[in-house]
Amino acid sequence: MVVYLVGAGPGDPELITLKAVNALKNADVVLYDKLANDEILKYAKDAKFIYVGKQAGKHYKRQDEINEILVNEAKENDVVVRLKGGDPFVFGRGGEEMLALFKEGIEFKLIPGVTSAIGVPTTIGLPVTHRGVSTSVTLVTGHEDPTKNEKQVKWDFTADTIVILMGIGNIAENTAEIMKYKDPDTPVCVIENGTMENQRIVTGTLKDITEKEINPPALVVIGHVVDLFKEINKEV
Repeated sequence: MVVYLVGAGPGDPELITLKAVNALKNADVVLYDKLANDEILKYAKDAKFIYVGKQAGKHYKRQDEINEILVNEAKENDVVVRLKGGDPFVFGRGGEEMLALFKEGIEFKLIPGVTSAIGVPTTIGLPVTHRGVSTSVTLVTGHEDPTKNEKQVKWDFTADTIVILMGIGNIAENTAEIMKYKDPDTPVCVIENGTMENQRIVTGTLKDITEKEINPPALVVIGHVVDLFKEINKEV
């Protein structure tokens, strides 16, 4: 028995890796998330599918339940694929699932995916680093686990570029905190449904981005790299 922890990429089914496709073709069982494009599931023609997707405030399965399902399926099948949106180790809780498998002595293999934090800005021509503009990037979650005893995100980041994932529900609160440390006129770009046909781009600044219409799922890019994107996309 072996479990593959697989990154499905940012949404566009063509952005999944060949190694991930091969794992899916051999899968007996696939546990998949909401953010994993359904088109990708077609590679696993003969597999049993188990949906374990999560949304903020609408968790279909708790993480401990997902871990338990993963372990049980691994004990009963030869090849199990845990398919996760983006990359399993970038706010995908892949580390927790890896540890659950390790504790049960279950073999696991890791297949990285294109993380939306980098892949989505790249596809629209927004470099998160650029010589003379940005030499550092911080990736941060905009939605911490509410069961934590204390928040870990303090928003006092000094990186030239900040990329926020899963942060639309808390965008007003988060940008207010960031403005304690960064100029309110710092440019912001929000990308809804990145890499998909219904992708939508909204630009603004820290002080006015919350006045715009924004819908999840989306990621937020903060920093002067946004000026470069706007320079070559005058209509945005």
